[in-house]
Amino acid sequence: MSRARSRTLLVVGGTAVIALGAGIFAGTRITSPADAIARTAAPEASEVTVPVEARTLNSEVVTRGDVTAAGAVDVTPETGGLETPPIVTGQVPEVGAEIAEGAALLEIVGRPLIALAGELPMYRSLRPGMSGPDVEQLEVTLDRLGLDPGKVDDEYTMSTGNAVAELFERIGYEPPAPDPQAQAELDAANDAVDQAEDVVEDAEDAVDDAGSAPPDAPVDEDALDDALDDAREQLAEARTARDEAAAAAGTPLPASEVVFVPSLPRRVDEVHVRRGGQVDGAVMSVSGASLVVTANVDEADHELLAVDQAVSIELPTGELVPGTITGIAEAEGDGATGWDVAVTPGELTPEQAEALRGQNVRLTVPIESTEGDVLAVPLAALTAGPGGETRVEVMRDGAPELVEVEVGLTAEGYAEVTAVDDTLEAGDLVVVGDGGDDSGDGSDE
Repeated sequence: MSRARSRTLLVVGGTAVIALGAGIFAGTRITSPADAIARTAAPEASEVTVPVEARTLNSEVVTRGDVTAAGAVDVTPETGGLETPPIVTGQVPEVGAEIAEGAALLEIVGRPLIALAGELPMYRSLRPGMSGPDVEQLEVTLDRLGLDPGKVDDEYTMSTGNAVAELFERIGYEPPAPDPQAQAELDAANDAVDQAEDVVEDAEDAVDDAGSAPPDAPVDEDALDDALDDAREQLAEARTARDEAAAAAGTPLPASEVVFVPSLPRRVDEVHVRRGGQVDGAVMSVSGASLVVTANVDEADHELLAVDQAVSIELPTGELVPGTITGIAEAEGDGATGWDVAVTPGELTPEQAEALRGQNVRLTVPIESTEGDVLAVPLAALTAGPGGETRVEVMRDGAPELVEVEVGLTAEGYAEVTAVDDTLEAGDLVVVGDGGDDSGDGSDE
């Protein structure tokens, strides 16, 4: 056999061996449809379980609210009664300053503009002898500041004037001067009292002299006594007139030296004047220094809330500060729904107040707590029995067991549970779902 023929047989034989091996390998990789389905079928369903936990449950309402201050108010002094141009001479505040009640907001022509809290504006100057609701508002304010206006009513008396004088003295200013005419009448009344006292003294001397007169000099003692009585009566009348004049000449309250705003303290938001400038309209705008957070809640949360409940307010920095619910009212306005809840923050540092102002913040209102660890399971673990009882399904030695429970506080997706027969402990596995049952037949056992 030639060498070429031998080489050809070797090539053909090698090719056949390779083809046979490839066929065998391919045969091991061919899968029937039935085998494919069997290999890709889902595993047998098993229950999804979680352990019973010992934990503290806290029920709370969590919402968000907008931080605002009391509405801005323009401060406009009443300068119409001034005899000179209303030039600002001092006490100009800076933006951000806090204005307290009884303090000077500004100084105009050397006199203070004092801030007081009240609904009625200072629409007229007040003085002794006047009466009205503005007088009553003033006396209420003076009394609140610890100044004694006498009986708090709608009558401006000398006591009211004395309290006004003390208000000015507290901040280092002379009290307003009395009305010039009233002062002139008081001066005349004082002179009349002095003259009446001199007449009484002369009449008393005449009576004394009559008692020591010699017998040969007859004196009409009855006439002298009558003259003394008349003098004393005139003195009493002069003193009464003097007291009335003194009351009328008591310390007044000029309209240009006081401004009433709805509430105090307040924060200065804008200043429209400068020292040396002239007042022409509003001198500044002030808003409430105390902040309020207003949240809107639905009916379900509203039923859980009440005035005076404690609130936790989260600052934009993450810091928590306390607050209190101070008002709950049904939301008003076009499209309004739910309930508006007003929360007043507790005492804040200046930095905290600035961090809160104008922000939208998270509010947490604690409602109820277990006050310690209790047995708790996810709400999904609870099922209802045929008699309406509540149960959990506990896995014991690989088999499920229904345990009747009493449910306490529910919060945070969990329920406080107590086994009726005391067979439930922390760590026990309870069923919360079936890992493979998508039938949705709702069967219970």
